Amino acid sequence: MRIDKLLYFLRFARSRSAASGVIATGTVRRNGERITKTSQAIHAGDILTLPLAGGVRLVEVLALPDRRGSARDAQACYRVLDPHGQSDIAASPEQPLKGTPDP
Repeated sequence: MRIDKLLYFLRFARSRSAASGVIATGTVRRNGERITKTSQAIHAGDILTLPLAGGVRLVEVLALPDRRGSARDAQACYRVLDPHGQSDIAASPEQPLKGTPDP
């Protein structure tokens, strides 16, 4: 499944064009590698790093949905790996990165 379609189906983007815009910025990663093409294939088991309004979210794709369903249906297709932003890559702006001195 295409990454733009997946982000739309899983409700991380309001539309496929909005998902394409986020992907074009180069901030979305699949298994640690930067994605810049909306046609990039995503498979179950892939780990996605997604920049969202509340910070960065790490999710594992558990299943590929057939359509854009309810929020509950979408949440059943992925698992949040770092729900509280504890890892360095998912640290929120309010939390300093580990190993960096406080100002």
